[in-house]
Amino acid sequence: MDSAIWWVLAIALILIGIVGTVVPGIPGAAAVFGGMLLAAWIDGFQRIGWPTLVLLGVLTALAFAADIIGSLVGARRVGASRLALLGAAVGAVVGIFMGFAGMLVAPFVGALAGELVARRRIGDATRVGVGTWIGLAIGTLAKIALVFAMLAVFVVSYFVG
Repeated sequence: MDSAIWWVLAIALILIGIVGTVVPGIPGAAAVFGGMLLAAWIDGFQRIGWPTLVLLGVLTALAFAADIIGSLVGARRVGASRLALLGAAVGAVVGIFMGFAGMLVAPFVGALAGELVARRRIGDATRVGVGTWIGLAIGTLAKIALVFAMLAVFVVSYFVG
């Protein structure tokens, strides 16, 4: 198969991944990594070697963790109970598989349910749910920064290395 077709596919994966970084339900960082791995393979790993790919893999894993950690930190900052933190984490994981609406609603519902079970006060539960949303927004910003760091590492390694 012509290498131009492979390059188009690699670039398409990277672009889809960048979009997926902010659109829940699209595995953004994984698509970016997949495109970069494909680009490295096309070149026979001459410009992008295994050390760079390992670094890109670590950044990809951190980007995945950013959503879950963000929701937990957001909930924790507003004084969430352990059950609310557990609910937010479960909601974040479940929400990944439910698309855009799931990523917006599931962590909030999980934190809300956990806080209601722990403290039985709707005001506290709502505050924890909102804190979870704020944490998710911060996690998304971290994910965006990590994906752009991946792009920088790739470009520098490809054109300088």
